[in-house]
Amino acid sequence: MQQKWQRWNIASRKWLWIIVVIGIIAALPVVYDRLQTEKSSKTVEFVFDYRDLVEVASYRGNPQDYISEQLDRLKTAGVQSMAIYENTLEDFRKARRLMMWGAADIANLTDTVIPENENYTYVLFTSAKNSETLSPIIRDAFTRLDIATEEWSYRGQQGLIIRTPLENATLKPLQPDPFTLEMLHEKGFTIVPRLVDSLAYNQEAVKSLLDRYAELGVKRLLFEGESVKGYSDDADLASITAFADLLKERGMGIAAIENIKVQQKGFSKLAYLLDYNVTRLYSLSEADSGLSTEVIADRFALATKDRNIRMIYLNTIPSRDTTKAEVTDTLDNLITSLSGPDGAIAKIEANGFEMGQATAFEVVDSSFQRYFKLIAVIGAVAMVALLVSYFVPWLTLPAWVLGLLGSAGLMVLKPALFEQALALAVAISAPTVAMVLAIRKINEMGPPLRTNALTFAVMSPRRRLTHSLVLYIKTALISFSAVPFVIALLNNVTYALVLNQFRGVSLLHLAPIGLTALYVLLYRGEFAFNKTGKLLRTPITLAMVVAAGVLGILGMYYLSRTGNSGSVSSLEMSFRTFLENTVGVRPRNKEFLLAHPLFILGAFMAYRYRNAAFIMIIAVIGQLSMVDTFAHIHSPVLISLIRGLLGLGLGLIIGIIAIGVWQIAEGCWKRWSPLLKKL
Repeated sequence: MQQKWQRWNIASRKWLWIIVVIGIIAALPVVYDRLQTEKSSKTVEFVFDYRDLVEVASYRGNPQDYISEQLDRLKTAGVQSMAIYENTLEDFRKARRLMMWGAADIANLTDTVIPENENYTYVLFTSAKNSETLSPIIRDAFTRLDIATEEWSYRGQQGLIIRTPLENATLKPLQPDPFTLEMLHEKGFTIVPRLVDSLAYNQEAVKSLLDRYAELGVKRLLFEGESVKGYSDDADLASITAFADLLKERGMGIAAIENIKVQQKGFSKLAYLLDYNVTRLYSLSEADSGLSTEVIADRFALATKDRNIRMIYLNTIPSRDTTKAEVTDTLDNLITSLSGPDGAIAKIEANGFEMGQATAFEVVDSSFQRYFKLIAVIGAVAMVALLVSYFVPWLTLPAWVLGLLGSAGLMVLKPALFEQALALAVAISAPTVAMVLAIRKINEMGPPLRTNALTFAVMSPRRRLTHSLVLYIKTALISFSAVPFVIALLNNVTYALVLNQFRGVSLLHLAPIGLTALYVLLYRGEFAFNKTGKLLRTPITLAMVVAAGVLGILGMYYLSRTGNSGSVSSLEMSFRTFLENTVGVRPRNKEFLLAHPLFILGAFMAYRYRNAAFIMIIAVIGQLSMVDTFAHIHSPVLISLIRGLLGLGLGLIIGIIAIGVWQIAEGCWKRWSPLLKKL
């Protein structure tokens, strides 16, 4: 009975492979929908932080002239938009709209004694026009906060007394400067407001503000701080929903900032309520704005092409340059990085994009997509069951049945967890199965287990090379079979916008290596568990401890380079840039420089020297890396495909060269080793 059950399970592999193929075919229409979605947004918008410009101008002899001049330069360079904050009294002071003092300062100014029981803020407008325009804005804002204001004048200039300390008054957000909004609009800039959530949500005030923005053609907002507008009062007032309604009525969307440490609170909910009218934004920090113009241009081009970035945010900062004995900034550097035939804009346009207001992706979701996804789920479970079958054959059918039942339960109870868990499982399974089948093929055609590899009659080098290359292609195709499943399971705009992320990247980078190592160590020749007792009884030596330590260090280094936060050296960054500029899409170094050549060389050697199969433990990195590339859902599918194919092609060339070097080294060893023995 046990043997019959074993035969049933092994025979079921054929049907599981058929189900896998059907699942791949069913996933292809979902992949097509994803491609259509990615083509729907091709406009890139450059946004400059206007507050930074005002800060830089405050160190110039003629601030307003300097601002006007730099705005014209930025416009000419290709910057379409200006980010405008909800102003504070300090912003108005820097813009020379007003002056302000605390109680002690005003006492000195007016030659009076400081009041014992008054600690107010004194505001004096620099012109009658400023007073007429800004006074109502300031009084209205503080009245909403239950802070009294009163008119005040000094030497013929109109002002206000705000009955709160200066330190408190300068923290309160006010409406943006109307003069600035009008001036920027006249110069042809689009306004990108940055809103804060520091005060109690007021629907009427927000409505009035958005109406003004709508008049100026605003289509997208940013948020400043840890949360979106309305988050603090959402539990009591449902303010995020109310805010979303106002935005939808005016056709406004929001922007998701890339690589912030923690997503702004309430952002995911607001994005959902806006039907994901969201674009991704890359912000060049003040520190990075001083990088070389070539590096900045390459960053911008790469962000738009490889990571679906549609808004690029520019910052600058004044700094004291002791070598020039003056305060400098990075505006010239930024403008140069955008301009000219080698500038960012030229590179972005060469990649098929155009400049303008950024638009959100129009999600393509065909009516039959859910049914195709269901079939893809069944195919993905079959792939996982195949992985089980090559390690524990008698569990093949139970794994298949339990996988289907578990998928059905998770799909109903926790769909997000289900799609991520199954995507991770199939992403691990396909490259592992591919490598297991490659090792099995080598075992079939290579030297027998108990034959001396040095005396075994092996295939000719040409035939070994042919078999190695065919095996290389077959293995890559099996690894790639995971890609349609991963795309179909994670085909949700939340992953493209990185509002939701694929989990388990570290496990994906480790599990296939561990499973391949297990197969090479235990599953070659006789059944696995016949060897485990011997391994467990093997004495531990100092060499083993040292080897384990070295492997641990290498493993930590390997993991440090995985995921979006992986670290690389400046030398490697330069090499990456060179590849990007040379071949258009940068293949992964670990694929074409290491893993793929090792696969070809390892297979070539293993057809003659049985223990060379251990090289496959490292070579599996290339297979899992190809799948991992497609798990970066914020990257376009075609870019990921080109990256994988380039890695395979370059790895093929380097692998063939490595075989040539090995053949020369082997020939030299055969000729010289007898002579060395005589010595």
